[in-house]
Amino acid sequence: MQNTQAFEAVRDELLLHPVYKKLTSAEHVRLFMEHHVFAVWDFMSLLKRLQRELTVTEVPWMPGQVAQYARFINEIVLGEETDEDGRGGYISHFDLYLEAMEEAGADTAPIRRFLDRLQQGMTPQAALDAPDIPESVQQFVNTTLDIALHGQPHQVAAAFFYGREDIIPDMFSHLVRELEESGKSAERLLYYLKRHIELDGDEHGPLAERLLAYLCAGDAVREREAMETAELSLRSRVKLWDGVSAFITM
Repeated sequence: MQNTQAFEAVRDELLLHPVYKKLTSAEHVRLFMEHHVFAVWDFMSLLKRLQRELTVTEVPWMPGQVAQYARFINEIVLGEETDEDGRGGYISHFDLYLEAMEEAGADTAPIRRFLDRLQQGMTPQAALDAPDIPESVQQFVNTTLDIALHGQPHQVAAAFFYGREDIIPDMFSHLVRELEESGKSAERLLYYLKRHIELDGDEHGPLAERLLAYLCAGDAVREREAMETAELSLRSRVKLWDGVSAFITM
């Protein structure tokens, strides 16, 4: 699948975003995490949609799925929901990120209140429409959920690969370098970032690319739609980082 020039341009913009170099104080790191935690949460909606498409989650179970890709998705779900916590136990990546936020002194109340509203039956869009959730976060999560809920499987896979598994190792490497050089990072945050660099770069990224190719099946229309979704996902992330950057300079 060929990348478009527009896609490459927005990918470069994301990797060169000035927000990485602004993480020079503990307060800046906290602000970043308070925005980014919503991206940690909404990743699971993309993953669960792919799990629903590629595995059987209904009762009674029926055979017939492509075992290679079903295993791949199940392996990612296993890691995301019950990964090694670095301390001899297991933890979801979302809960690990909350631990990192608490360790850094970041405010977890907005994301917790958002989840409470979802549990009370509010739609995600309504739950996001709150004064303690920045507009840049709202647009990012709404974009992700729209793809996860309404996209075709190849579009969801495009957001999953290009918007997450492919870009995260490079993006998080920038974060780790800046955090380590500034000396303002927390142990749990670095563990979370390095764990994703390791898993996504070595294992999940290449498999996610093969999954996308499988779902596009060489169809030119699907490939075009996949690249459009990929570009949309990266532009949404740029807007999220723009929002973080604006908060840091306030």
